[in-house]
Amino acid sequence: MKLSSKIAAGALLLIVFASVFANFLAPHGYDEQFRDAISAGPSHRFPLGTDDLGRDRFSRLLYGSRVSLVLAPAAALFSTLLAGLVGGLAGMFGGRCEKVLMMGTDLVLSLPWLFLLIAVRAVLPLDCAPPLSVTITFLLLGCLGWAPAARVVRAAARDVRSSAFALQARVCGISETRLFWRHLLPNLRPVLAAQFLISVPVFIITEANLGLLGLGVAEPLPSWGSMLRELENLGTVLQDPIRNPGPLCTVVMLVLVVSCFQLLLRSRAEELG
Repeated sequence: MKLSSKIAAGALLLIVFASVFANFLAPHGYDEQFRDAISAGPSHRFPLGTDDLGRDRFSRLLYGSRVSLVLAPAAALFSTLLAGLVGGLAGMFGGRCEKVLMMGTDLVLSLPWLFLLIAVRAVLPLDCAPPLSVTITFLLLGCLGWAPAARVVRAAARDVRSSAFALQARVCGISETRLFWRHLLPNLRPVLAAQFLISVPVFIITEANLGLLGLGVAEPLPSWGSMLRELENLGTVLQDPIRNPGPLCTVVMLVLVVSCFQLLLRSRAEELG
């Protein structure tokens, strides 16, 4: 692994560690309001200042990182498993099974799934409990984001199906079902790992887009998307970034995490290629 990939992996681990242990690292609760320090600047008490409701931005950034960095990989894992199942079955069995599964995949691909996600999320009540909104948001991401990866997995599965060891397994009398679960899927792990690394930053950015529109994680639970809504007053933020660094720190955190995933993905592609 290259030095840049090691640095990216280390930075991701550090951010994930800070987000997982936000209960211990955050100086205040994410929903705790300080009426005497509304829109306050950075200080020893509030390292990144407070928002317009008097909530500590540093604490909210830590808790928001937990939402994005824990649940986005969970949604990506669910999406990758769906892609492995659909693409693996299509590539393994071929014929009518492949045709039906790929028709379904093409249908999902033809849908503007970001707008579909916005429409589905907009139908749901905006005052639902934060844990429910988190579950719904990332479950929708996982259910709608598997189709591009399924086509890649289908192509890889077709190569494995026609390989020498698969032909030898059939000659030895191994059933197609056993061949699929015991031989094909384990050989698709590198492809599935690459698709997982691709999906995580996509889901993080998608949640940020939903949060900017007010359709992501419900308040008062923070996420990077909901915290980026403060950039609606971009002129005020840029006018005095030292006194109001919270929104810019969220942007920096988002860009840093996505860049780290891209570096790890490039390193993975070089290993496979």
